[in-house]
Amino acid sequence: MFIPIKDLNPRRTYPVVNTLLILTNVIVFLYQITLPPHQGNAFVLANATIPNHIRLALNGHGNLEAALLTILTSMFLHSGFLHIAGNMLFLWIFGDNVEDYFGHFLYLLFYLACGIGSGLAHIVFNFHSALPALGASGAISGVMGAYIILYPRARVLTLVFIFFIPIPAFIILGYWFLLQFVAGVSTVGAAATGGVAWWAHIGGFLMGMLITGLSLGDRKQSVSYSE
Repeated sequence: MFIPIKDLNPRRTYPVVNTLLILTNVIVFLYQITLPPHQGNAFVLANATIPNHIRLALNGHGNLEAALLTILTSMFLHSGFLHIAGNMLFLWIFGDNVEDYFGHFLYLLFYLACGIGSGLAHIVFNFHSALPALGASGAISGVMGAYIILYPRARVLTLVFIFFIPIPAFIILGYWFLLQFVAGVSTVGAAATGGVAWWAHIGGFLMGMLITGLSLGDRKQSVSYSE
């Protein structure tokens, strides 16, 4: 059992956008759980990403703009307490330093771009699925992809069984991505049955790495981390 608790990487500025993203996710989740079951299900179905709806809309059977908008709205929905708690923990751990690097406004654009990219990756690999996909994990995967580029040797305090051990970020995040990739590959060609949107995680992580890598250029020397 490996559970990241916090990173040991100091930040220069307060993560305003990261905090607002966490609050937004929590507020939307609280709204979800206050709805009666029927209304709650309708709310999720209206705002989650359903690949088959997008496929049908592309073929002229439905409103394409409304179908595509769900790629954005689904990023702020969660299926339960453990789902949102895990996502927000990872966003809190890794998001502040990535926001430090990009700056507040560009970080917001980066987060949304990774979320949209991860949603598109999920659609491509599940094109005929009628199952709703929801959660911030695709966008957060992009944040993690940025972190492994920017701060690979920053220490992440991790609960390993019953011990708290500071582990380099590239080990924690590399291991996490390997698990996602293996699980994603295992689903290729199989019928979608629900569960984890592996390709959203993979797509978001790779997009985060790509955007961050392209952004570095001559800025690479300005990136610092705590050993």
